[in-house]
Amino acid sequence: MGQLVAVAVITVLAVISPGADFAMTVRNSYLYGRTAGVLAAVGIALGVLVHVTYTMLGVGLLLSRTPALFTAMKLIGAAYLVYVGYRTFVTRPRADIDLSDGGGMSKAGALRTGFLTNALNPKTMLFVLSTYTQVVSADTPVLQQAGYGLFMSLAHLVWFSLAALLFSQESLRARLLRRQTVLNKAIGAVLVGLGVVLALTPSTA
Repeated sequence: MGQLVAVAVITVLAVISPGADFAMTVRNSYLYGRTAGVLAAVGIALGVLVHVTYTMLGVGLLLSRTPALFTAMKLIGAAYLVYVGYRTFVTRPRADIDLSDGGGMSKAGALRTGFLTNALNPKTMLFVLSTYTQVVSADTPVLQQAGYGLFMSLAHLVWFSLAALLFSQESLRARLLRRQTVLNKAIGAVLVGLGVVLALTPSTA
């Protein structure tokens, strides 16, 4: 029971802490609508499962003990954030405020942005790896470990889906779109900043 509580508390704290996942969800939701926001949340949840899977298979241990490999993964993730941030920063404001759901982004594109943002995020990598190495015992049954991973994924899905529902709400979205020039630059700057900080932060794997 104590192990379950520890995993739950760590997961909730990790999910609600602001970061690239939240910025990406907000971006998709207010620019492209509810479907794009929720699909980004689904992609984020799937990204968590990637981290859980390789950690359970032992690849996470290899990453933690191979600084060069971890650094390469970190730089790829940082480059992706900088790329998306730059694209968001220079996005031209839409002259007509189109509140149609999903306008301007395909479902596959929305899912992909959420998935790549999380799957390439070393913050999530370290969160999952540290939880499984420091909290989950080696004697914990595999099915129970898988259950923890599903809980982590579900927690991300619920939290970011709620964020998507909030920021795609029609009246709020209309107000945000009227200020899209400032918001695009703010969100773009945040994503670029996160990428740069990520790239410059010494590896702790």
